[in-house]
Amino acid sequence: MGDLLCSIPAIRSVRFTFPEAKVILIGLPGAVPFSKRFSHYFDDIMIFPGYPGLPEQSFDSCKFEEFLLKIRQENFDLILQMQGNGSIVNNLIQSFNAKCTAGFCQDIRQENELFKLYPDYGHELSRHLSLMEYIGIPPAGNEMEFPVNDQDEESLKKLKLKIKPEKYICIHPGSRGVWRQWPTVYFAAMADYCIDNGYEIVITGTKEELKLAKEVASYMKYKPIISSGKTDLGSLGLLIKQSFALIANCTGVSHIAAALQTPSIIISMDGEPERWAPVNKELHHTIDWTVITDYDFVLEKLKLLLSNNKSRTASTICQVSGNGNSL
Repeated sequence: MGDLLCSIPAIRSVRFTFPEAKVILIGLPGAVPFSKRFSHYFDDIMIFPGYPGLPEQSFDSCKFEEFLLKIRQENFDLILQMQGNGSIVNNLIQSFNAKCTAGFCQDIRQENELFKLYPDYGHELSRHLSLMEYIGIPPAGNEMEFPVNDQDEESLKKLKLKIKPEKYICIHPGSRGVWRQWPTVYFAAMADYCIDNGYEIVITGTKEELKLAKEVASYMKYKPIISSGKTDLGSLGLLIKQSFALIANCTGVSHIAAALQTPSIIISMDGEPERWAPVNKELHHTIDWTVITDYDFVLEKLKLLLSNNKSRTASTICQVSGNGNSL
């Protein structure tokens, strides 16, 4: 999900440049809810059946042949390759028989007016935007997005979590890879500190991460609210939007917080914060755990976040109450 969210500013520029075009996302089955949420940019989704060398999904040769036949029948005007440096998928993309293909390439000898040498530096968001500009599609802003709607509100209400907006902090201890997960005992300590300072704690995650959530809770001296496995994509987004802050690994929810401008403490376990960390460094504090393995350092960042946001809230109240208007 994080990869997809980082591509949205680039997709937005495509939509704004070609408002009448039919834009189809080629993605894994898990991207279906995402494509529907961004239906103002995507008209449809085609399910990608996997391919040799790509680790996200096992390869099914029969489903692949069906997919290849279907995509060739679409007769696309343009296919954009935004999966990576193209070392595995560029030859595959060419076999789709689109009128035109564009994207990233790994070898400078492959670079031309439609294929840009993969920039192995900078933020993922900027990387995609650089491709758009390279092929002549002007940017339409670099802001991230995560739309929430009335259905999300109804889904969240049904959970009956007994929380009030901005009176709770979300803790998200999960991540796709175990090696990208900060120790649960540290999440527990951070959660207890937040409760000591007047906030409820909501532990978020998928159904598969419920065990992880319970592990965090087992280390806590207080009882948190566990929403792991209960939320869908939309209610999770709204839960993060209405929270005071998010504490998480550098994973998909960190990009949701960035899109919704929810303050956060993000622990980067993969050594690539310059690529994946939220861009707004005033609102989001990212700690590169491969460089600084110090819990107290993270705690100080949390104290600063809580202090800054309390000061900001107090300042807003003073400005409103002192503007000369009756309230």
